[in-house]
Amino acid sequence: MRAQLLRFGLVGGLGYVVDSGVLYAMLTLGLGFGTGRLLSFLCAVLTTWLLNRRFTFTELPSGKRPGSEGKHPLIREGLRYLAAMSFGGVLNVGTYAAVMAMFSYHAALPAIGVAAGSLVGMIANFVSAKWWVYSQKRR
Repeated sequence: MRAQLLRFGLVGGLGYVVDSGVLYAMLTLGLGFGTGRLLSFLCAVLTTWLLNRRFTFTELPSGKRPGSEGKHPLIREGLRYLAAMSFGGVLNVGTYAAVMAMFSYHAALPAIGVAAGSLVGMIANFVSAKWWVYSQKRR
């Protein structure tokens, strides 16, 4: 489980890069901090889902992929992953908003807010991914 948590953390680090990069792109395009953050978060969730399903929560010896049941398994898995990330996402975005509200604006502040939010939401996200999206019962 430690190795899996480490891989989850590495994927989360890449998600942070996507999250921050998209946020700054949205801010450059004139979107506000809230809308920009929502879009950047969704891009990060998509990125981490695609990486976690291949790197962190890998194929079973039976050949079946975790979450591979149903008529549209990839869509179902993606929606389940998005739903699972929602609680961690609320913690993540709430922490981001708190950091943005508590400190004077500086060019690095949005990235600091995203980093703080990512750390707060990471454990909730790992638990929900491991024990709900890719649980042994689903496998």
